[in-house]
Amino acid sequence: MSALKKTALTVASAALLPLLTAAPSWADGKQPQPPATMSSVGGTRLAMAGTQVDLGLGAPVLPKKLSGRSWIVADAESGDVLAAHNPHWRLAPASTLKMLFADTLLPKMPSTEQHKVAPADLAGMGEGSSLVGVKENLTYSVHDLWLGVFLRSGNDAVHVLAAMNGGVKKTVQDMQAHADELQALDTHVVSPDGYDEPGQLSSAYDLTLFARSGLQNKDFREYCSTATAKFPGEMVKAKKGKKPSKKRSTFEIQNTNKLLTGAGGVSPYQGLAGVKNGNTTHAGSTFTGVAERDGKVLLVTVMNPSSDENQAVYEEAGRLLDWGFASAGKVTPVGKLVPPKSAKTDTQQAGGKPSAAPKPSPDAGARANASAAVSDGSSGVGIALSITAGALIVLAAAAYLVNRRWPLPDLVRRRPRP
Repeated sequence: MSALKKTALTVASAALLPLLTAAPSWADGKQPQPPATMSSVGGTRLAMAGTQVDLGLGAPVLPKKLSGRSWIVADAESGDVLAAHNPHWRLAPASTLKMLFADTLLPKMPSTEQHKVAPADLAGMGEGSSLVGVKENLTYSVHDLWLGVFLRSGNDAVHVLAAMNGGVKKTVQDMQAHADELQALDTHVVSPDGYDEPGQLSSAYDLTLFARSGLQNKDFREYCSTATAKFPGEMVKAKKGKKPSKKRSTFEIQNTNKLLTGAGGVSPYQGLAGVKNGNTTHAGSTFTGVAERDGKVLLVTVMNPSSDENQAVYEEAGRLLDWGFASAGKVTPVGKLVPPKSAKTDTQQAGGKPSAAPKPSPDAGARANASAAVSDGSSGVGIALSITAGALIVLAAAAYLVNRRWPLPDLVRRRPRP
């Protein structure tokens, strides 16, 4: 090989290195530093490196045990960013990117649609991908596949849904276009499932935008808050001499979000109602969650904690949520979660006059209860709360208005079903 070619390869390898070495620990014990210049979407404070917070009278200090490279705490309704740490640092997102995948594709396919899986549908999955157990030549409903995406972070279910959307390439393009519409400008989509790929990047800020947008869709809320469900298995074999059976076996799947389920020694967070976790070699652990307490709904995202604490991403997210609820009304926001490009803000209504937020109709709570039921008997947000200590009031985010007014309308609150 010529010296010129060797030099070119060395330069190319060096260029790719930052994208491929986002592991949570480093041989020399030093953590990588955030870039000097980051996006200012949402406010100039959010472009600054380090922690941004403005504590008011009576506000608690931030938790000490925070090792995430990037994190953010925001009010889900107003969009106020209460505190942030390198929120626009572009990092590998892992499976939290599936929030964008879901927010992009969920409106396109009815949940009752059936699809027989072709071998080509499962092609191209990365080695070691998380799987729910989708099998070729078997038929699944869209509802089943979304359960596989949200609960088991199944890349097989993602690829089948992508195939139904016209293929992986088209789905990546659709996701990127939707990210741009949401003003998630830190995000570059390479694979629909969040698998480690060179150049696949997002940020704590963008992941929070994806969650906030997705939670306005009742199906998204239902899936991300479901703790357990039944998933279709193989066809039941007919007994000798009997006609072929049309029945299928099922097996139970559990959500990989440990802050929701309490698995792995993590205490379930009271009032948590989703959203998505992820973990890959290069991304480390990532997590976005939404929780409600005393009428306040908060979003938190933590990316790649370096702590050796067991289940650090969940523990740190829980501490930030605790801090956010304790700080409500006692801090000055350091930024905003921006609306989508096409959204109309209150000041953009007719005549330029702000319009009042709509009041929930008397039967809004009943409709929210009905919408949360999963067809196999699991109960969305209700399940999320059934594992906590008490009967808590929890999130039931209102859908977009027809004119897509922004900020969000008041959230409808409800109690879990008995």
